[in-house]
Amino acid sequence: MNIVPTDECTDDRWQRILERDKSKDGQFWYSVATTGVYCRPSCPSRHALRKNVSIHDTLEDARATGARGCKRCNPDGCSTDTENAAIIEQACRMIGASEVAPTLRELADRAELSPSYFHRLFKTVTGVTPKGYAASYRAERMRTELAEAGTVTEAIYAAGFGSSSRFYDQSSKRLGMTPSQYKAGGADEVLHFAVGECSLNAILVAMSERGVAAILLGDEPDSLVRMLQDQFPRAELVGGDTDFEAYVSQVVGLVESPGSAFDLPLDIRGTAFQQRVWRALREIPMGDTASYSDVAQAIGSPTSVRAVAAACGANRHAIAIPCHRVVRSDGSLSGYRWGVERKRALLRHEATS
Repeated sequence: MNIVPTDECTDDRWQRILERDKSKDGQFWYSVATTGVYCRPSCPSRHALRKNVSIHDTLEDARATGARGCKRCNPDGCSTDTENAAIIEQACRMIGASEVAPTLRELADRAELSPSYFHRLFKTVTGVTPKGYAASYRAERMRTELAEAGTVTEAIYAAGFGSSSRFYDQSSKRLGMTPSQYKAGGADEVLHFAVGECSLNAILVAMSERGVAAILLGDEPDSLVRMLQDQFPRAELVGGDTDFEAYVSQVVGLVESPGSAFDLPLDIRGTAFQQRVWRALREIPMGDTASYSDVAQAIGSPTSVRAVAAACGANRHAIAIPCHRVVRSDGSLSGYRWGVERKRALLRHEATS
């Protein structure tokens, strides 16, 4: 039996217990001599004195002490988070398998929960509402089918739409352009853009009919224009007029005066997962940072750290979607799409503003 008294423990497991760290559930357990119970690290019960606690590498070791399982954290079964994740996973499968998006009542009935509680639980686990998830899932199916189907009509029915009218009602909002334009790689879409200067060197702002489609940073204006062309290869790029400079000035204000008002709409295009990540990034307060693991936890997908990093790298909206606030778990700066030095400068500027 491997019992590690916390007085002698040289790792940080006692700190994880004090913080009720859910990510450590299943990695170790602890028992309390005075109460005769054993618990998982995230147990919500009042903490015992450190001298009365022993840490165990396995559940079997915890049981072998003769203690009983805590009724509050149920260390012998699945954690509440795991059970909730399974409930929501089943709901997501139900949404994905349905021709018509299930109603909140139908989803809640399947989970044997009240609609209000199910709605809160779904948003806690996924970061979006059931309706929002269903819409994003359908949008991804639109993109896939438009890319693979022979015609737009074929894509309509392959994506699960019962009629073309319902498809067209949602497609422009979800795709950022008409279905035909999307299938043609963005042909006929017009993007207005302009390049300006800021303390981070060159900055490019591009706008579609829906809002700011890209904010790019770099050393040379020409390279930013080429980058925009690469990202929107079939769109028509039109240089912004004098009025457009006001948009650029507002974006530059985010660099030079962090926390300044920014009320321009964003034309955000990405998968449901990417949008969940980008939404979480916008929740990180100015002057603070979060690790990739923190963001994965925030969107209810703690094992998706690599996918979170990939979503940060796919962000087209520098500064407005602050992927620069995401750092490694040890606090060090990792790669940044527009250069680590710019990331360092942004964080330094925000910390002193």
